[in-house]
Amino acid sequence: MKNIFYLIILVIFSLFVNQHVANRGAFPIDSFLIFDAGYNIISGHHPFKDYWLITGPFLDYVQAFFFLIFGVNWTSYVLHASAVNVLLAVFSFYFFVNIGLKNYYAFVYSLGTSLLAYPSIGSPFIDHHAVIFCILACYSISLGFLYNKNIFWILTPIFIIFSFFSKQIPSSYLTILFVIFICFFFMKKQNKQNLLYLTLGSLVSFFLIFIVFVINEIPFKNFLTQYIFYPLSLGEQRMGNLNIDFDNLIAQFKFIYLVSIPLIIGTYFLKQSKQKKLLHSEEFSNSLIFLISLAILIYCQLLTKNQVLIFFLIPIAAAYSHAYIEKYFNKKYIIYFILLIFIFSTAKYHIRFNVNKKFIDLAKADFNLSVEATTLDKRLHGIKWITPHYISNPSKEISLLIETKNILNGVKDRKIIVTDYQFFSSLLDNQFVSPNKWYDGLSVPNKNNKYYYEFKDFFITKLKLNDIKYIYFIGQNKHTMYFFNELIQKNECILSQRINELLVEFDINKCEKIL
Repeated sequence: MKNIFYLIILVIFSLFVNQHVANRGAFPIDSFLIFDAGYNIISGHHPFKDYWLITGPFLDYVQAFFFLIFGVNWTSYVLHASAVNVLLAVFSFYFFVNIGLKNYYAFVYSLGTSLLAYPSIGSPFIDHHAVIFCILACYSISLGFLYNKNIFWILTPIFIIFSFFSKQIPSSYLTILFVIFICFFFMKKQNKQNLLYLTLGSLVSFFLIFIVFVINEIPFKNFLTQYIFYPLSLGEQRMGNLNIDFDNLIAQFKFIYLVSIPLIIGTYFLKQSKQKKLLHSEEFSNSLIFLISLAILIYCQLLTKNQVLIFFLIPIAAAYSHAYIEKYFNKKYIIYFILLIFIFSTAKYHIRFNVNKKFIDLAKADFNLSVEATTLDKRLHGIKWITPHYISNPSKEISLLIETKNILNGVKDRKIIVTDYQFFSSLLDNQFVSPNKWYDGLSVPNKNNKYYYEFKDFFITKLKLNDIKYIYFIGQNKHTMYFFNELIQKNECILSQRINELLVEFDINKCEKIL
């Protein structure tokens, strides 16, 4: 009965804390990353086929589902992220209890996890989905080792696939890790039933993907180019430019390391003790999986070069260390140390990311200046509008966006919209999807990248097939990207004009052929 009470509180807290935090400000390219993508799918446009996509198709389809059920609006958009936050909180509680924590400790650590996980951004985001589903996969495979329950062997590959189709890493690395441990496990146990259910989970995952591709007629070649080969070329560049120094590798993750130290030391001393059978135990395997997974997640965070999102690993690592120390050593002072670090760090990062909104670059914002986004459109109800672009004058930004919306509403010709404000297609009910999901230095291949001309051909082909007459750029300097500069330089038929501070128009009516 007490567990049910804890679960109810966890669900309510993890849902509403994310809904609340998400409404405070926005960073257009991140906060609205999949808003129009969800709308595009319910309008019949699909990734890889209709728009170039290098990460996140899983989020697009899940968001389309939320829009179909709850309507195309900001609340249902954020509800997607909140639902994932709830899933993480509930599964964390279940996992912590099953590795030996007392219920109230499992509850407190799960609260901390949900407070630091999705609320750091609030809205659906590819990196958060990818990491969270990897954590759920870690939980699932660990419980599979411990209890041999078939459901966990089914869920593990499903969670990995969900993570991979959110973002290619860290799931690719974790898959290698899991395969190694699974091979040792089945060699030792020779449990054919577990292997059967693991295979079943894998087949179900791939069958779902196959169905999506077949029903929506998504070319597999496009998927390989956009989601596998081109991102691999980016990964090579990032690995070559990886900056590993004390601040990056040690200082910024210090609390993750601190709460993991008891687990590391405990694992080492148990290895050295007379309990040699523990080397082959499920508990020992699980501790190794968790510690190696932590290292992989930190490495992947360094590769992304974005704001740090993995601080919610602190309460997870703290819970794991707490359970391990209590089970094998029962040293109260170590447990107090873990709890102290957990409480301090959770409060610290809650203030930094949820209150001060550092993840979306609003740490210096005065939220008293924010304005209601409903003045732009009722579907954005709930957002207290303030962004880093007009951090001292959000009212001006809203006025410019309203003006832009009214101008584009008056354009009846076929048009595509290139913007970080990725809600305009849905607000305008524009039926012509932009050939790329978003536009930045990574999603658009560099001129020197071998996939640049494949992207260019894909982009121009979509303009021709849809008989596009205008390209509109909303936001500062999107039209100055190299790709669009080259487009206008090679096609003198394109007429460019700035309409307002945010809006630039490319008129391609006179172009018989675009080079």
